[in-house]
Amino acid sequence: MTLRTVFTEKLGLRYPIVSAPMGGEAGGALAAAVSEGGGLGMIGAGRGDREWLRREAGIARAATEKPWGIGYLTWAITEAAIADALSYEPAAVMLSFGDPTPFADPVREAGVLLVLQVTDREEARRAVDLGADVIVAQGGDAGGHSGEKAIGTMSFVPAVVDLAGSIPVLAAGGIGDGRGLAAALALGAAGALIGTRFQASPEALVSEEIGKALLAADGEDTEINRTLDIARGAPWPANYPARTLRNAFLERWRDRDEELRGSPEALREYREAAARGDVSVIPVWAGQAVGLVADIEPAADIVAAIAAEAERTLARIGR
Repeated sequence: MTLRTVFTEKLGLRYPIVSAPMGGEAGGALAAAVSEGGGLGMIGAGRGDREWLRREAGIARAATEKPWGIGYLTWAITEAAIADALSYEPAAVMLSFGDPTPFADPVREAGVLLVLQVTDREEARRAVDLGADVIVAQGGDAGGHSGEKAIGTMSFVPAVVDLAGSIPVLAAGGIGDGRGLAAALALGAAGALIGTRFQASPEALVSEEIGKALLAADGEDTEINRTLDIARGAPWPANYPARTLRNAFLERWRDRDEELRGSPEALREYREAAARGDVSVIPVWAGQAVGLVADIEPAADIVAAIAAEAERTLARIGR
């Protein structure tokens, strides 16, 4: 009862917990496991690879009859990607990083929950104007890409809650356990969107080496950079840098991004090492709550543990 919110009521969820649609890492197995556990699982369809989504959506549909969703990188897709997503009948479509204006109406017209992630107040105002059903307020604590002007989650979430009015807000960034979920609810959010903690699950599409790197890391081992996107040749807009674990490649090229762009030899060396999955060069996306990740656990168990701890935390505060 403690964790019932307007967001859980919208989708008939047991818990106000959403797994982040981490591009290429959050597939159908993870989405289904989170949904079966009582939250909302999201498939990270990234830039709209149709064959990848067909496979992963098929896995989700076969594994659960509970609500699940699909997330895209807004800057990288077309209306065809939205139509593709809607063909799988998700409960929600989440759009992040970029202007969602061209895609909002088709999602709403399909009767699917429109979830817009925002990284600053300007994006939050646009989400309200577009009639988002749910807004994700992503603070600068988050792993992976975030806003160039992003501020801390504790400061950003209540600001977005005030702007959103009756629109439910999910807190994102640096939330890795039930205490973080309880804090999000105390800030006025209707739930939390969690990424890094769900990476450390057997259902996530990450290598064993990445899992080990997450377990060994603490928040101080993360940093915001554009360097690894440059090395990967990923055409991310400049206003969305990424938080990753610190690694040897970043140490070598820190504050030398333009030099890296102009070094074919360095880029070739990166590609060769990345093809081997070398965690000393590839981005390991991780938020500042990575130090709270102590085990690789099934996603449904993670949902249950977060919910139970949040309930205990709220009960303790109430006393």
